Amino acid sequence: MIVARRWLEALLGRPLQGQDVADRLARQVAPVDGVVPIHQDLREVLVARVLEVRQHPNADRLSLCLVDAGGSAPLEVVCGAANVQAGKSYPFAPVGATLPGGLKLERRKIRGVESNGMLCSAKELGLGVDHAGILELQTDAPPGTPFLDAVPIADEQIIIDVSANRPDLLCHRGVARELAVSLGATVKLPEIPGGLAVRRLGGLKHASPTAQPPTRLTAKVDSVEVRLEDPEGAPRYMIAVIRGVKVGPSPAWLAARLQSIGQRSINNIVDATNYILFEINQPLHAFDLAKLRGPAVVVRRAKPGEPIVTLDGMTRKLTAEMTAICDAERPQIVAGVMGSAESEVTESTTDIVLEAAYFQPTRIRRTRRALGLSSESSYRFERGIDMLGMPDALARAIDLT
Repeated sequence: MIVARRWLEALLGRPLQGQDVADRLARQVAPVDGVVPIHQDLREVLVARVLEVRQHPNADRLSLCLVDAGGSAPLEVVCGAANVQAGKSYPFAPVGATLPGGLKLERRKIRGVESNGMLCSAKELGLGVDHAGILELQTDAPPGTPFLDAVPIADEQIIIDVSANRPDLLCHRGVARELAVSLGATVKLPEIPGGLAVRRLGGLKHASPTAQPPTRLTAKVDSVEVRLEDPEGAPRYMIAVIRGVKVGPSPAWLAARLQSIGQRSINNIVDATNYILFEINQPLHAFDLAKLRGPAVVVRRAKPGEPIVTLDGMTRKLTAEMTAICDAERPQIVAGVMGSAESEVTESTTDIVLEAAYFQPTRIRRTRRALGLSSESSYRFERGIDMLGMPDALARAIDLT
């Protein structure tokens, strides 16, 4: 299990040192395999403000940017991205700087014009896969400020060897709780701006996290019919319908949180579910509502030989010993393991169904072994999650979408 020092700091409300965290965990809880610094290779990158953008005289797809990087005079920089605008700030690698991957910046002519450094994309900084545009910075930091001071992403990963009997340590909150004991600190999740989300939830639900799980087996959530036909495999199941979502890049802070533990940012919806997974240990899944027949969500045992194309593009045949999450006609999720490519969220998605569930651990373990398919979700469901934390997990995810 990888946890990030800055994420733990946010939960505990105090600064930490990676090695001290590792030592405390090793003494109190579990072996630690190492402490790994990340993003330290961006120390030569600066904040720069673009003063002027004009057309390159010898290339239609290039621009000349006049850049204030904190020096005695502005610098002229050749740029190929279309999103650069005067008055905005961007990460800037000056001549002599070395970027992740070993690229060392040199002063050179591009189509006859000398370029004095480079305005950087997220991909060039090792912060994502977006190479189409320069990374715009939402900061008031003056030109010349070190990038890592303006955007505090330099971090440390603590790699914990979590035993099978401590599933609570498979999230940042669980690790923070252990640290809080020796630090005399209190663990506090960031406040949810829309704190009434729990009371808006539909599905097989109750509003109080201390109540016993409900016994209701059918419900109507918005336009979606929900039926729990396999209560043994899914003792508790909840959904929320969220309309009018706009699928796109995640906010920078959310993408940075996930990247700090080695997770790739995908889009704001998928990232929200992954954030909740690694924050409080509740796996979630998002469907595209428009792709669900019925629309219905039916939790049932799979039929022998029933096929599903999972998100990894593989066609798998299910057995009657497996729980499937289906629409009105066929499976859309191998319960607790992986969703289908058919109902995945894409850029054109506008309405989603968000699922939170507790699946029977032994059932998930057998399913995973039979299919030879593992995921971050199955790893947690096999070991057991907090059934009563599901309403809060859904509420937090709703506020992130």
